[in-house]
Amino acid sequence: MTHQVHAFEPPERFVAGTVGEPGDRTFYLQARGGGRVISVALEKVQVSLLAEKLEELLLEANKRFGVTLPEATLLAVHDNEPLDTPVDEEFRVGTLGLAFDVDTATVVIEAIEAGEAEVEISGDPLAEGDEDEDEEDDEDEPDDDLDRLRVRLTPEATRAFIDRARRVVAAGRPPCPLCGQPLDPGGHLCPRHNGYHR
Repeated sequence: MTHQVHAFEPPERFVAGTVGEPGDRTFYLQARGGGRVISVALEKVQVSLLAEKLEELLLEANKRFGVTLPEATLLAVHDNEPLDTPVDEEFRVGTLGLAFDVDTATVVIEAIEAGEAEVEISGDPLAEGDEDEDEEDDEDEPDDDLDRLRVRLTPEATRAFIDRARRVVAAGRPPCPLCGQPLDPGGHLCPRHNGYHR
């Protein structure tokens, strides 16, 4: 079975976004460029973890390679626009891979279709093209047959992605101050209150 690699190097736009109301939202990564729009679905926790790991990657690239990091407050434009429509899901993301390309000083993000494997974020983030990758993973689950979305971002575009991803995640239902679970508009059955409605 053939697989597709949707490559945007670089994209005109790469964002995290949602469709639906808080509590019933579907999360997407969406890339646009060259007259194409590709949307892939993923979990809220994956968006949150991706933003966190990208932040760590930028800090490590700054420390190891002297990459200049843009200040979040100095970003000229925040992308608050909705996802491009129609939002047609190409595939559901199973694995997210990150790398920093030292030659071009860009961040590479690869979203790989969910197969039999667990949902995860993988890869040696500062070693794109290194030979010593985990070969055990390749033997356990060959992902050559899986579709993937690959984007290459500048540090500035990466910082803008992180900023928007965090805002998208935070725009959901507020957490319960006692247990941390999402609060519905009418409250919820809090385990810290022995099941009484809060």
